[in-house]
Amino acid sequence: MTSEIGQLPHIREALLPSMSPPRWKVEVMPVLRPKLPTTTEIFPYLRAIDERRWYSNWGPLVKQLEQKLSSHLGLTTGGIVTTANATAGLTVALLALEVPRDSLCLMPSWTFSATAHAARAAGLCPWFHDVDRQTWALDPGAVLETLKNIPQPVGAVIVVSPFGAPVDVAAWQAFEDRTGVRVIIDAAAAFDTAKASRIPVVVSLHATKILPAGEGGFVATTNTQLRDRMIACCNFGFNGSRSAILPALNAKMSEYHAAVGLASFANWTTTRARHAQIMEWYRAAVAGQSPKVSLQPGYGEGWAASTTSVILPPGMAADTERALMQKEIEVRAWWGQGCHVQPAFADCPRGPLPITEDLGARVVGLPHFLGMGQRDVDRVAQRLAEALGPLSQN
Repeated sequence: MTSEIGQLPHIREALLPSMSPPRWKVEVMPVLRPKLPTTTEIFPYLRAIDERRWYSNWGPLVKQLEQKLSSHLGLTTGGIVTTANATAGLTVALLALEVPRDSLCLMPSWTFSATAHAARAAGLCPWFHDVDRQTWALDPGAVLETLKNIPQPVGAVIVVSPFGAPVDVAAWQAFEDRTGVRVIIDAAAAFDTAKASRIPVVVSLHATKILPAGEGGFVATTNTQLRDRMIACCNFGFNGSRSAILPALNAKMSEYHAAVGLASFANWTTTRARHAQIMEWYRAAVAGQSPKVSLQPGYGEGWAASTTSVILPPGMAADTERALMQKEIEVRAWWGQGCHVQPAFADCPRGPLPITEDLGARVVGLPHFLGMGQRDVDRVAQRLAEALGPLSQN
């Protein structure tokens, strides 16, 4: 048979690949691989749910989680309100603050779409503002100047923590005092840097976040009256009766998600240390092997997050992403090109967005997940350097 194949080249080319020894497929390194507590770690909480038969409506596990989170943030007044997710938490905070319906809600376009969706759910109109290049976040001074030129009423500002970076809460409290405009901090990815203040801070407990409960979130505030209002806004507007007195949602966290959240919180010290180690490896590897890129400003400088973002040279993002996928490295533009280019928000007013547009065209997220070792991080940095080398010469 071999001799016959050799005499017919076109048949040889068709058959020989299938007759060759198999090639082992290299697994693509994912950009994210969520890790929640194990069944064994969650089981005691599930057994407690079975025994009590209390599944929602601020059950014992939800209250326990709120107490632990409150203690973690050092809250002595006000407290924590758990929510079904962080998007609902943002909406509930806006409703509880009684921000006038149909007023503008100023926010960065450089954020996840949930920020704008939450404002719309509260009856507000998103107004997209540019961010500061040094922080990737809103600057209170710049927003103050913008307010002077917006003819329509601005009811609220949502400040977004970019990928878990700290927010200057004191500066935004001063902004609120000066302008009377209510401020909310979207700290979805910022459990490690969240700070308690009168300004409501909304944190996500989604499976992808640094403290995961599978799904869920919470709002923290030192304002006791605001906390009570948010509880009512999470529960159909009920406050001591079954008559709705406030605009509201059904945004309560279930006991099952509280169970996962409590198991995650028990592992927090270890989880945080591991993410911080991954970030330190990236700081060393990217600086050593990829001089054409830089990490997010302030990345890993005393804080931990569950994502790693880099900014690439202009005009190279798409080709770099393709080159990395060919090298079995998955990357993702977590916030795309900004909310303002998404069809759902095409009708939203905005100011000039040059920095947002630049970041949207150049920022990508690299693989970051529990279980990564230093060799994995070095591999990502090396592949990134290899991908950028030929591209920069074109």
